Amino acid sequence: MTDSQAPVVEQPKCDDLLTTGDMARLSESTLRTVRFYEQEGLIEPERRSACGHRLFSGRELLKLQLALDLREAGLSLQDIKDLFCLKSDCACPEEASQRMSHVLTEQIDTMQQKIAKLRKLREELTAMVSVLTECQSCDQSNFPIACENCDVLSSPQLPRALQVLWHES
Repeated sequence: MTDSQAPVVEQPKCDDLLTTGDMARLSESTLRTVRFYEQEGLIEPERRSACGHRLFSGRELLKLQLALDLREAGLSLQDIKDLFCLKSDCACPEEASQRMSHVLTEQIDTMQQKIAKLRKLREELTAMVSVLTECQSCDQSNFPIACENCDVLSSPQLPRALQVLWHES
């Protein structure tokens, strides 16, 4: 799956009502998570069954999935609540669209910065694994003291993670 492709998640039919368990399963979360987002006011059951079970619409599932994705992306619960309420807090479409665009652009910029850091860290850790592959064939009997004089670990291009996690131990 590429970064631009969203995962395919089974979606209920529009008129199907979903139990809390269905919501948890379809959002790949837990009952506790569904209840939490309901308590926080981000999702709301359409009604209750004769037995008192909460029944949610497909739209509420979409809201839950989006909220979970936004949390995973690093947005705070309050940021998510603000996004969900933004349109209704505005007097006209122009204001709503401008505010939503501004907030989303800021979030996109923040995500881009995080993605850049994660990519850099992935490259660094990959380089560390590559060096550690050489360490696997080390036959020094006085490990880890022998690492101080190791040719592999004396390289000036040694990844920072390796310097911190392996070289100085």
